[in-house]
Amino acid sequence: MEKYKEIERSIIKTYRKEIWAKFVKGVKDYNLIEEGDKIMVCISGGKDSFLLAKLLEELAKHGEFPFELKYVVMDPGYEKQAREKIEENAKILNLDIEVFETDIFKVISKIAKDSPCYMCARMRRGYLYDKARELGCNKIALGHHFDDVIETTLLSMLYGAEIKTMVPKVTSSNYDGLQLIRPMTLIKERDILNWVRFNKLEFINCACDFTKRPEHDAGKRIEIKKLIESFRKIDENIDHNIYKSMENVNLECILGYKYKDIYRDFNDIFKGKEDE
Repeated sequence: MEKYKEIERSIIKTYRKEIWAKFVKGVKDYNLIEEGDKIMVCISGGKDSFLLAKLLEELAKHGEFPFELKYVVMDPGYEKQAREKIEENAKILNLDIEVFETDIFKVISKIAKDSPCYMCARMRRGYLYDKARELGCNKIALGHHFDDVIETTLLSMLYGAEIKTMVPKVTSSNYDGLQLIRPMTLIKERDILNWVRFNKLEFINCACDFTKRPEHDAGKRIEIKKLIESFRKIDENIDHNIYKSMENVNLECILGYKYKDIYRDFNDIFKGKEDE
C-alpha cells in the first residue's frame, strides 16, 4: 500500500475516535461546510494544516454532499530548505498544492520587531483573503485546533482583560461573501502529535527568523501552553471545562458585556432586571 493511503487509513481507522470523529462533529455542530462550497485550504507547512488538508479531502470523498477544495501554500519568505520540505510532504500526502510567494518575513523584519507574530498574522490573513477571492472560493479553512482555542481564551482573560475565544467560523467584514472556518476546533494537539509520530512524518514549524531567537520562548502563548499542561496534571477535564465555559456564558452573572460595539456595564444589566 502506498504511504499516502496508509496515512489516510490511519485517520479513518487508527485515530477515528481522537481525530476523525471530532473533526466530523465540529464540522456538523458548527455548520462549517455546505453543499457547493469552494474552500481554500491554507497549508502553512506544519502538522496541523497538512492534517486539515487530508481530513477535508476524506470528507469530500465520503461526505454526504459535494464541495470543492483548493490546497494553497503561501510562502512568506521561507528558507529553501523549509520550502522544499513543504513540497516533499505534499507529495508524500498526495496533495496537489498551489504555492504563491509573498515578502511578509522581509517586511516584518523591518517594521514589526517588537510584535512580529501579531503583524505577521494580520499580513498573512490579507494575502489569503485576496488569494481566495482570486480562486473564486467562498471559504478559507485554517488548521487551528482545540489547544489553540483554549489558549486564546486564557490569553484574552489573563493578558487582554476580556473574555473571548477563537471561534469556529467568522464572516469577513472586508470581503463580501467570504468566511473563515476552523474545522479542527475539537481536535486536541496531543492527538495530532500522536498521528504524526504514528506515520513517521516530519513537518516544519513556523520557520521564520523570530522563532529561532532565544527570547521567543518567553512569548505569552508559550506561557499559557505550559499553564494548561499544569492544569491537566491537576484534573484532566480542566481543558474541556475551559472550552465549554465559552458555550455556557451566564449573562445574569457577569459585570458587563459588549455586542456589536455596544457595551452594557453592570448597572445597565441590573437596571434591566429591575425593569422586567
